[in-house]
Amino acid sequence: MQAYCFKCKAKREIKNAQGVTLKNGKPATRGMCAACGAKVFTIGKAQP
Repeated sequence: MQAYCFKCKAKREIKNAQGVTLKNGKPATRGMCAACGAKVFTIGKAQP
């Protein structure tokens, strides 16, 4: 699973990915950037 890292300014793999649900009921994934360790977040269902 990848997400855009604002610190690296590139799409990076998500480390320690966790599935979460937003207030409106939509699925999302959050975790850490594998390259720099910054928090990353993406909306949409997690892919295996």
